[in-house]
Amino acid sequence: MVSSAADKFITRSRLAEVCARERESGRTIVFTNGCFDLLHIGHVRYLAEARSYGDLLVVGLNSDESVRRLKGPQRPLIPETERAEMLAHLAAVDYVSLFSETTADELIRVVRPHVYVKGGDVDPERVPELPTVKACGGRIVVAQYVAEHSTSDIIGRVLGVYQARTE
Repeated sequence: MVSSAADKFITRSRLAEVCARERESGRTIVFTNGCFDLLHIGHVRYLAEARSYGDLLVVGLNSDESVRRLKGPQRPLIPETERAEMLAHLAAVDYVSLFSETTADELIRVVRPHVYVKGGDVDPERVPELPTVKACGGRIVVAQYVAEHSTSDIIGRVLGVYQARTE
């Protein structure tokens, strides 16, 4: 078990070693990924559920560059190192590793999870990483969606309050 948040934020090469050792010891590895910009209760509940599917939860964190490609030039609001540190402080999270690719495929090949957790109302058969997850011997689980707790919704509410105060 990892003892501190600093020990949880690791490189891909170190993550490969850790996951190989954990797999050999018979532990079930769970993987999820995301931007996790403006960490909120929806994220916390999602990560707790993801952790419940196995013995070890690895979180792939989109780099700042990757978030900009996915969400636009104004995002992320929080830099990758701070987002990683916040995630690492959560009890449900065992390891955090950055990735800058468009999908998490490369990181999935490193982790080789038994379970890949996706959030929201996605169809598991349409998840872009499905072929990679299957090739690594894993399966996809869709976590329960927490309504009205998306980062975009929160940003919209904050902007609405700010605009109302400035009018």
